[in-house]
Amino acid sequence: MAIQSVPLEKAYRLLNHGPTVLVSAKHQSTENVMAASWACALEFSPAKVTVVLDKMAFTRSLVEQSGWFALQVPVVQQVQMVVDVGSESLKDHPNKLNEFGVRLFYQDGFQTPLVEGCVAWLLCKLIPESHNQEAHDLFIGEVVSAWADDRVFKDGHWQFDDVPTELKTLHYIAGGQFYVIGQGLKVNEGP
Repeated sequence: MAIQSVPLEKAYRLLNHGPTVLVSAKHQSTENVMAASWACALEFSPAKVTVVLDKMAFTRSLVEQSGWFALQVPVVQQVQMVVDVGSESLKDHPNKLNEFGVRLFYQDGFQTPLVEGCVAWLLCKLIPESHNQEAHDLFIGEVVSAWADDRVFKDGHWQFDDVPTELKTLHYIAGGQFYVIGQGLKVNEGP
């Protein structure tokens, strides 16, 4: 695997298929990761995303304090870790990252942790919008850098038909039920 940079004008493609994401953040020396199902691309240029972070989520406080977060796209081989970090709060379970096998890394020049083993990463600077954050738990971020696993994302497109199942993305429904990204269907674009 090689982590390749994704042009910001193509960053929306990392989320437009609706995957479950991992949200990571850090403030001072406290790092955390949580799972989220409600994340999506918002704008092409500048690239922006949204994510819902409940008031009860410890990660939310790290995002609010630091002004930064990352969205990661996890895969089938990480499904148990996704459930675990989404079910336990760092507030109540201070050693959760170690216990659940979450391995973090940093890209040069950035202070926000990223989760190893994912197939895409979007580093975001928080665009403070107090009404949306308080009323709807909706956070907006400007994507300042994006990367993808070149085994799965090449030339600006996902290549899910060509990878083993364990490298396909997760899509959460409810009650512990996930779906895995399916087979592609290519259709000719308009006239």
